[in-house]
Amino acid sequence: MRAGNVVRDAARDLPLAYDMWLDEEDRRLAGHSSVHPDEAAPTFAILLVGTEEAAEGMVDRSRRSVEAQTYSAWSFYPSSVTDFRSGATTVDGDYVLLLHVGDRLPRSALFRLAEQIVEDRPALLYGDDDRPSLRGKERQPWFKPAWNEEMFLALDYLSPALAVRRDIFDRVSERAAPDLPFDAFLVDLVMAASPEIVHVPAILNHAGAPPLPRPERLSAVARHLGDRARCLPGPFDTVHVHWPLPDPLPLVSIIVPTRDKVDLLRACLESVFEKTAYQPYEIIVVDNGSSEASTFRYFDELASRPNVKLIHSAAAYNFSALNNLAARQAQGSFLLLLNNDTEVISPEWLDEMMRYACREDGGAVGAKLLYEDGSIQHAGVVVGMGEAAGHAHRFQAPDDPGYFWQAHVPHFVSAVTAACLLVRRDKYEAVGGLDEEGLPIAYNDVDLCLKLERAGWRNVYTPHALLYHHESKSRGNDLSVEHLDRYMRELRIFQERWGARTYADPLHNPNLDRYSERYSINLRR
Repeated sequence: MRAGNVVRDAARDLPLAYDMWLDEEDRRLAGHSSVHPDEAAPTFAILLVGTEEAAEGMVDRSRRSVEAQTYSAWSFYPSSVTDFRSGATTVDGDYVLLLHVGDRLPRSALFRLAEQIVEDRPALLYGDDDRPSLRGKERQPWFKPAWNEEMFLALDYLSPALAVRRDIFDRVSERAAPDLPFDAFLVDLVMAASPEIVHVPAILNHAGAPPLPRPERLSAVARHLGDRARCLPGPFDTVHVHWPLPDPLPLVSIIVPTRDKVDLLRACLESVFEKTAYQPYEIIVVDNGSSEASTFRYFDELASRPNVKLIHSAAAYNFSALNNLAARQAQGSFLLLLNNDTEVISPEWLDEMMRYACREDGGAVGAKLLYEDGSIQHAGVVVGMGEAAGHAHRFQAPDDPGYFWQAHVPHFVSAVTAACLLVRRDKYEAVGGLDEEGLPIAYNDVDLCLKLERAGWRNVYTPHALLYHHESKSRGNDLSVEHLDRYMRELRIFQERWGARTYADPLHNPNLDRYSERYSINLRR
């Protein structure tokens, strides 16, 4: 088993690995051509979109892939990009599939879509795709999450090979202005279908061009959102949505548990004082048995600050209990759990987190946390990774676009880390806060996020809140000898409570390896 893991890890990024995976997928689906005979099979109108100057060879490439489909209920419309406005009168089918000129459908693509349509008749479906890599001729698969509205606003991850129900396509087409760009039409189409959007976790398109965000999307998203939010350019031509903040700004209570390690605490708090643009906030330092003179001297310094409160607890270390204790004494309507081994980098960090925490559907909000070398320590949590939970995009270099820019855009996630976690106080209380009894130290943050999600709130990761995290310098390693028994007990509780051993995080992808934080293809099938 160990040898197999070594070979798998060495091979997963090779072009051959994806080719083998794709061949196996094709063999598995060979012969599938129709849905269950007792069900009404959907028909597809395949609308080819591109430019007036598209080469005939590109059109033929797309046409041949349609003609090779194992599923036969389709009509093909080799049109230009301008024809989507008249689609209501020129196409015929239950669903309209938008296929970009030069893209190719795998032979089973329409079958996979039809199979899903029969199951739940969604407003819109999309799948995974592969594209030529920017680094060479090999193809790079993009295995996508379930419908994630925040990610879509920042980054078009749905197209190509997107299929939308005919009535929605007609309605959006009929009201489209004659000069409406395709990017704006696509945003209108997707948002008209939301939230009845279903992801099919299969390669449904072989794109003809490398993946590149389009700067034109900024104006398309801004047009759609109107005065609901302000849109700014994000990294790598993504869209940075500035959701509004309430007026007046609510008080945020920043809770920082600590025990000695005064150099860490000082660096953390001074970075908050010096670099936080957001006002008002209070800081609650929860001292859990400090004994060093230097620590108490710093506590004396903090006592002179009007927005700092110091709480002492002599109880055994229990991260959940310390935060819950401070939450009960907090004055703010929002709670920010912050480790004492973090340092603020961007002055707008708290503003950016509050843009999401203030929303009615907002749950826990997490920041982008970096190691000292600038690589990613945390960009959201994937539940079920390693049969427990793992940090997404860990060790990604700061200027690396990474896995299709996902670490660089805000998006819904299943969980975030309590190293820096913001949540509205009444929501925190509604789900019982952190679990003091079962999860005093490990997995309490993920458990909190899943409780918030179960209550109907959405957890969000935002990369525009940026901090360093000197991970576990204050409390040590969970897997050390003195902590191992306690950690294993908490791991078992978390696994049993949430079914983490087999949990399939919908905001990850089953075709990605659930034992890797690097978003690598799953070769364990």
